Amino acid sequence: MKEIRVSSVEEVAEVLRHPDLAQALYDEGAVIMDKVLLTLHGEEHRKRRMLELRVFRRDFFRYYENEVFPPTLEQTMAPALAAGNADLVDLGYRVTMNLTADFAGIDRPRRDAGETRELLDLVHTFSEGATLVHSTRDRDEVRSEVRDALVRFDATFLAPSVARRAHLLQEFEAGRRGEDGLPRDVLMVLLRNEDKLELSRELLRREIAFYLQAGSHSTANSTVHALHEILSWVDGTPADLARIRTDPLFLQRCIHESLRLHPASPVSWRKAMRPVTLCGGSPVGAGDRVVADLAAANRQTASFGEDAASFNPHRPIPPGLMPWGQTFGGGLHACLGRELDGGVLPRADADPAAHQYGVITLFVRRLLAEGARRDPADPPTPATHTERPNWGRYPILFDRSLRWQ
Repeated sequence: MKEIRVSSVEEVAEVLRHPDLAQALYDEGAVIMDKVLLTLHGEEHRKRRMLELRVFRRDFFRYYENEVFPPTLEQTMAPALAAGNADLVDLGYRVTMNLTADFAGIDRPRRDAGETRELLDLVHTFSEGATLVHSTRDRDEVRSEVRDALVRFDATFLAPSVARRAHLLQEFEAGRRGEDGLPRDVLMVLLRNEDKLELSRELLRREIAFYLQAGSHSTANSTVHALHEILSWVDGTPADLARIRTDPLFLQRCIHESLRLHPASPVSWRKAMRPVTLCGGSPVGAGDRVVADLAAANRQTASFGEDAASFNPHRPIPPGLMPWGQTFGGGLHACLGRELDGGVLPRADADPAAHQYGVITLFVRRLLAEGARRDPADPPTPATHTERPNWGRYPILFDRSLRWQ
């Protein structure tokens, strides 16, 4: 097997969309990622994706952004606001994990800090397992932790959630409950289609755990990166802080620029199912690995300008490119939650009052409105358990003098 690395916008886009190149980045993390939606290929992937897309429609994202996310954000941020400080990495996980659990289909009947902490610890372990290829820890030790976490997750969270949905389905089939009385989440979709998918309990467990970690891990890290970039930018461009305050569409543009610079996964791996020749002329043999460097493509100067490696929300975006570059992937494995995280690209005549911004924009806006700033006595530090360029700690203060009135 040989490895071919591509980093141009054109070749990365081709690799992400090529039907003969199968997902390979998560083979090392099979303990949690084996046969989940992200790692499937071909007809099996198409069938499951089509089913789960029933959850991820645009009206779903609008409903979650307008109805589900605001109370989740308020409830989760309240203790941090009362304390006047927080570690944004931890706060980001708490906020996004609760939202992700809602659309994954995991019930949290107590809704208290202890229950949140218990689920959050499990999600952290799942994330380490999923990104095992970039782990700096002993990989067998991580796998053992993931197996134990999956068992605890099933007993504490998944089994009661399955039982409640099974009961609701019985009522629905008996005519005692309408369609609108069923939860609209991934778990319910999977349970209603068990006969079509032939899901074992172990695979169902991994699929829901995958949604929990993927949604919360990427969204939380993207939020921290975005706030960091914005705070750094307005230090040198204070006029833009006033614009961020009054123009939410400009804030969304700032979020998209940060997403371009900080893809959740800096690379994507594909394995050739048969011989392929890439658009740049590179021959790929069956079984060869193709590494698509998303981070490099997103910083390509030919596409994004000479300052492509820098944050600049005023950057002109060439026709045919997205402001976030290749961060959300492409083709059949494009991120299902793109509009939940990043919102909808605004039209020239977009109405700010009715626009769909995405939860990262809403979260960052709330942080800024509460006067969030870096803690000068406790600077942020990078994560050490992974090679991915994420923050390990990001202490912030909520400065009353900076609050938006």
